[in-house]
Amino acid sequence: MPRLKRLQFWGRDVDDDDLLLQALSGQKTATADLARDWHVPISEYDDGGYMAGDLVEVYDLRNQLRCHIRITEVYETTFGDIPEKLWRAEVCTSAEDFRSGHRVSWSAESLTDDTRIIGCHFELVKIER
Repeated sequence: MPRLKRLQFWGRDVDDDDLLLQALSGQKTATADLARDWHVPISEYDDGGYMAGDLVEVYDLRNQLRCHIRITEVYETTFGDIPEKLWRAEVCTSAEDFRSGHRVSWSAESLTDDTRIIGCHFELVKIER
């Protein structure tokens, strides 16, 4: 049987599991990435290319399994047109709050309103510990 896809929520640094904690509490129900990187695995614990219906193992930044999520919706949008359902599910107060936080997270990128991103919504299925 093939293994499930894997995901890690990357925070501001290698010790920042705040986004995972938000997902475990049920607050965070979406994530986003640059469209060009969507299908690119980031690490052994982050596969990329998630699709609606996928059951995904979520690991903390120390590579420990923490929960399972089910992907419910995946779509493309632009950095200048963040839908309310995405910024709310990302635990942001507005589209501008979303953009501000992601400018920090994606600081190596030259982000414009036309930068394509992928929104990925999920539901928490099972907490592992």
